[in-house]
Amino acid sequence: MKTQQKNYKKIFITGTAGFIGFSLAKSLLDKGQHIHGYDCMSDYYDITLKHARNKILEGYDNFSSTKDMLESKDVLDKVVTNFKPEIIIHLAAQAGVRYSIEKPRVYLSSNITGTFNIIESANKAKVKHLLIASSSSVYGANENIPYREIDKTQTQLSVYAATKKSTESIAHSYSNLWNLPISMLRFFTAYGPWGRPDMALFKFTEFIIKGKQIDIYNNGEMYRDFTFIDDIVKSVIALIDVPPKIIDRKSIDKNDSLSYVAPFRIINIGNSNKIKLLDLVAVLEDCLEKKAIRNYMPMQKGDVYATWANTDLLKKLTGYSPKTDFKEGVRKFVEWYLEYYKK
Repeated sequence: MKTQQKNYKKIFITGTAGFIGFSLAKSLLDKGQHIHGYDCMSDYYDITLKHARNKILEGYDNFSSTKDMLESKDVLDKVVTNFKPEIIIHLAAQAGVRYSIEKPRVYLSSNITGTFNIIESANKAKVKHLLIASSSSVYGANENIPYREIDKTQTQLSVYAATKKSTESIAHSYSNLWNLPISMLRFFTAYGPWGRPDMALFKFTEFIIKGKQIDIYNNGEMYRDFTFIDDIVKSVIALIDVPPKIIDRKSIDKNDSLSYVAPFRIINIGNSNKIKLLDLVAVLEDCLEKKAIRNYMPMQKGDVYATWANTDLLKKLTGYSPKTDFKEGVRKFVEWYLEYYKK
């Protein structure tokens, strides 16, 4: 099934100073959509990068924004009520698996309370579709790969993953109670230009350039389904026009995560190609023409051995499948990094 992007009057996006939120907002602005961004500008990582992203968005006449916390319920409600969005895309969250071990309460507040506030605001605004970012980390210790949306997810390995799983449960119950169309988007290791400095690709690039050693966990025996940012943006935009609807239980395809009691669905967004961590290092070495100083280490707490998405449902719903070649995506990131930091 192929979808054609509708010309919505107003789309509300949280996390527009973040990696995926910025990239999505810019693409929609380029298409002429009116966007209101909501971001607290957290200093979890380099705030100057967030300001740089935000400055680009502020150059559009069809962009407006609010700086505040998701937990500021009264502010959030007022902004959503005044903006009157048709669509809400909730991407803001406290990210990072390892940081969630150190600061778990930050995740409970931002990811669970903040997401619940968004869901309530979306319901009050009677939006046509609420899309919420989840994560591949909810699959946890599940060894059935590639992961399917219908797989059981009961073994999260970090507080971050647990908060994402919690928001899926909360969203489903709310969708059931109030007939609010909600899609949960399980992203698989997003990477590309304007990426997050706390992620491996960004850190490895920085350290290789500076001649610093890079930490390679589980002695390099780790795999990730790296998904290029342009593919993520195209997938999310295509899914905007596919709000879940309640249908007869017998009519639901056995491989579809569509709920039979609520207009609720979970969708994987990944590249369907697991990449070994050592292959990432090798590609970076080629792009930078410099060898990495490797420091092999054991597996870290909260990490998973591998992620790998089955994206058949995404293809069925939108006609689109992420397809950027990993080496090409890394090259584009390196080109952006060298230009942005003038290396």
